[in-house]
Amino acid sequence: MAGPGIAFWQARFDTQQTGWDRGGPSPQLLAWLDSGALQPCRIAVPGCGGGWEVAELARRGFEVVGLDYTPAAVARTQAHLQAQGLAAEVVQADVRSYLPAQPFDAVYEQTCLCAIHPDSWFAYAGQLRQWLRPDGSLWAAFMQMPRPEAMAQGRVEGPPYHCDINAMRALFPSAQWDWPAPPYPQVPHPAGMHELAVRLVRRAE
Repeated sequence: MAGPGIAFWQARFDTQQTGWDRGGPSPQLLAWLDSGALQPCRIAVPGCGGGWEVAELARRGFEVVGLDYTPAAVARTQAHLQAQGLAAEVVQADVRSYLPAQPFDAVYEQTCLCAIHPDSWFAYAGQLRQWLRPDGSLWAAFMQMPRPEAMAQGRVEGPPYHCDINAMRALFPSAQWDWPAPPYPQVPHPAGMHELAVRLVRRAE
């Protein structure tokens, strides 16, 4: 398997090297929730990490399933929920093979795609489509982390892996997903990068 595995991510949690963690839910998720664009439903949060978004969604009445294949992330999310008296399902699973018992109405994708080596992106995108019911929504924050020298030489560097919007259009083609018109909101990250916020709607077969 190309890219970092469970041991890599477990070590990052064990040594507190979690620079992607904002210490709270994403401002873009809060914006979608506060505007009413994202309403309570059955929702998956792949790569849930510290569980901030899982907890926020649970607090707002969503039926949430948080997914992560790192034991430390699962334990941290469960502890985060317990400390606030919140309920959500947290599953240790590989998102490239996980299959839900029933379809989701929505998926919140923030830090999972950019943590997966691009060799596995098409498999993961296929999973997301399979998880969602027709007309279900993928609420995505595509990480923008260009590395000009690496790109000029054809090297793949990460994580986080740069989620170029042209690559995202190929990964989630318009034949399968409805895309909104650009420009897309830029969401600053304390680590000095930013994300592009996009809501995609799964087309029926």
